Amino acid sequence: MTLQVDSLDSKPGFKIPLPKYEHPPETRCPLKYANVVTIDLSEYDRPGGRDRLAQQVKKCVRDFGFFYITNIGLSEDEIDLQFAIAQAFFAQPVQERLRQLAPLHEGNYNGYRPLGTLSLFSGLQDSLEFYSIFKFIPQSQRSQPELIKQYSAEIERFSRRMHENVSFKLLRILATMLELPEDQFVNGNRYEDECDSSVRYMLYHARSQEENRMFDDYYLRGHTDKGTLTFLFQQPIAALQVQRVQTDWEHLRIPAGTVAVNIADALQFLTNVYLKSGLHRVIAPPKDQVHMNRLGLLYFVRPTDKLPWKSLDSPFLRRAGYAKSTEHDRDMSGLEWWRAGVKTRKAANYVKDTARSST
Repeated sequence: MTLQVDSLDSKPGFKIPLPKYEHPPETRCPLKYANVVTIDLSEYDRPGGRDRLAQQVKKCVRDFGFFYITNIGLSEDEIDLQFAIAQAFFAQPVQERLRQLAPLHEGNYNGYRPLGTLSLFSGLQDSLEFYSIFKFIPQSQRSQPELIKQYSAEIERFSRRMHENVSFKLLRILATMLELPEDQFVNGNRYEDECDSSVRYMLYHARSQEENRMFDDYYLRGHTDKGTLTFLFQQPIAALQVQRVQTDWEHLRIPAGTVAVNIADALQFLTNVYLKSGLHRVIAPPKDQVHMNRLGLLYFVRPTDKLPWKSLDSPFLRRAGYAKSTEHDRDMSGLEWWRAGVKTRKAANYVKDTARSST
């Protein structure tokens, strides 16, 4: 269902009703899907649960960087409301969306990134637009469209749940696995500290067969994410592909009730490349979905201004052959590192489709 929003009533107490978001049907085309470990977060608070989950995570993060999580503490209705808000945002006239431009020149994604911002090939621009809503703290506040204002309480609940509950559990699981203090990663990613963590509504526009041929079927070339963790929600349109070390590309299926998580570059750096960033790309969907726009919901955890950009040391990392190295340490914070990468784009860690990142 498409919701056309030309204007919003700003009367006190008014909230535009949004129809329940209907996810498109999954493809019927035969595809090669990645076999992904699933982490049930309901185990976390049970006796010995964190240690058991740490052992599960250890099976995938060395050569892959992707896993699934379930039981995150948000209902399907709460998640689908975020999709409905995203659908309503992109249904607004483009002039309205352009009023919310993010200050990309400052290395900041807080707001709207319009179509065609990234060049995929010589002269060919991407078909992606997105809207990022940073954390609900004073340092991140900016003007918002009426739609976002009206649903700010629901967006904030979603944001805080993903950040302070879900991501902190995973960061403590990773610290347990690496024999680090339990809040080692949490302390550099706290909600109240300044960083560019965000809810993101993302829309890939369908292209014609001729356009897809011009782009070699790419929507977004192979890359890893320059943050701490990335969460990707239900996505029936089969376009996201992932790659393990020395393997071919495989599709990543994200069904209802499941969230895909990928390790990002900050954790890879901090652990001296023991944890591997998840390499992924987006390609044209299969023939029964190629005509569909692809609406995405993501949550990004980015490092804060309290995270020193220095690699870590632990007995586990030393035993595994990943002892601390100061070669790439810098006198900067994780936030400064992240924003410098957004500014230059050359530091965005895009890689050739046949190779892993060496960061």
